[in-house]
Amino acid sequence: MTQIRVALADDHPVVLAGVRALLQEAPEIELIGEASNGVAALQLICDKRPDVAVIDISMPDLNGIDLAKRVASSCPEVKLLALTVHEDRAYVQPLLHAGARGYLLKRSAAEDLVRAIRAVAAGGVYLDPAVADRALSDGLRNTKAGSAQSASLETLSQREADVLRLTAQGYSNKEVATRLEVSVKTIETYKARAAEKLGLRTRSDIVRYGASQGWLVDLDRD
Repeated sequence: MTQIRVALADDHPVVLAGVRALLQEAPEIELIGEASNGVAALQLICDKRPDVAVIDISMPDLNGIDLAKRVASSCPEVKLLALTVHEDRAYVQPLLHAGARGYLLKRSAAEDLVRAIRAVAAGGVYLDPAVADRALSDGLRNTKAGSAQSASLETLSQREADVLRLTAQGYSNKEVATRLEVSVKTIETYKARAAEKLGLRTRSDIVRYGASQGWLVDLDRD
């Protein structure tokens, strides 16, 4: 069993203790460090280079969104999972744009934290179902006519759908090309065609569409 190295960042000692207890029950997860503010978290993450860093949004010195941007710039190989009380859809898109691969509500942690860490570590994207619904409804209300709100998956070819699904799950163009055994340029073409057909303009749009199709559920991989 491959170990998943995880770092935690939260300014609430009780939360840290609870999350630590959850992770210690998962034999495939190795907790390599904790931090109680954003600056300390950045140093911990870039020094230890965990596979996944579980971060809060509201932290002193450096908030979770700014932390995600710094991590993406300084140590982009580290995958970020936001663990937060914030259910407001306004937080989701900025975090995804900043580089986070997952967004989990603290009230869901007992049941879903380990699964979310596994999904993110495997290269996927994990969105708490409540957040995905909210983000999706917000995004679709603001898309233009003929966009993902009214467009159907049936308008895509099977290969276009496969590429879009893997993209929504967090795979890079190179990783998708390897999985589908085609060139990166071909993947870029399929993705562009699919996005145009569905009116998806950004990676966040693709993730929201993926959530609506159930592509972001049960992303655990061996």
